[in-house]
Amino acid sequence: MMQELIEQAADIITGSRVTLALTGAGISVESGIPDFRSAAGLWSKYDPAEYATISAFRANPQKVWEMLWEMDEVVSQARPNNAHLAMGELETMGFLHCIITQNIDNLHQAGGSRNVIEYHGNSSTLSCLWCGKRYKAEEKRDENPPRCECQNVLKPDVIFFGEAIPEEAMRRSFELASSAEALLVVGTSAVVSPVNTIPSIAKGNSAKIIEINKERTHLTDSLTDIFFQGSAGEIMPQIVEAIKKKKAPLP
Repeated sequence: MMQELIEQAADIITGSRVTLALTGAGISVESGIPDFRSAAGLWSKYDPAEYATISAFRANPQKVWEMLWEMDEVVSQARPNNAHLAMGELETMGFLHCIITQNIDNLHQAGGSRNVIEYHGNSSTLSCLWCGKRYKAEEKRDENPPRCECQNVLKPDVIFFGEAIPEEAMRRSFELASSAEALLVVGTSAVVSPVNTIPSIAKGNSAKIIEINKERTHLTDSLTDIFFQGSAGEIMPQIVEAIKKKKAPLP
């Protein structure tokens, strides 16, 4: 049964002219980054209303950096897992055109993906809200909190609660979703707005939805065509292998 679904997914992807992936926290759990909302996640220890809003950062950036250091410690040690690597390979093979991610961990890029739209920014760079200067997070690892040369505290380039999703990310993702013929939904329940509209926009274009999640979601019975319940790190490489066999040159 599983192999049959793998083959079906491979057929959909190889037959699609525009294939997208929508990813969330679930894909990075296997890299050792707990979902912020899980029992082991950041929100169990730090109230997001107190630590994760843009107004909290402006009011007391040093306090917010208590949480950010803890986040950075986990994210900076994480490495791409087999799901990230499989997606990077799929892009190289020409079968994955873009990843739309809610993650801030840079693991898709580390896994070889080049075409990534980041809805919630990326923690690998820091910016000064006052003068606009930008730094690599690496450069500032020994400063607590990291400061700009103008002496203000730097903010990681992630979207805090109360900040707008980057306009270009939204425009491009909606544009791509409306021309997609296949959409992989991996490690996300797709309930957070506005990224949660991507599957229905794609479905409106008659795209086939392939979902890989540990648990069923609201998409599973409404929009999903093929549902894999399990680990993305195990399932994605199997799909890639099935595609390679289909595309192997005849002897």
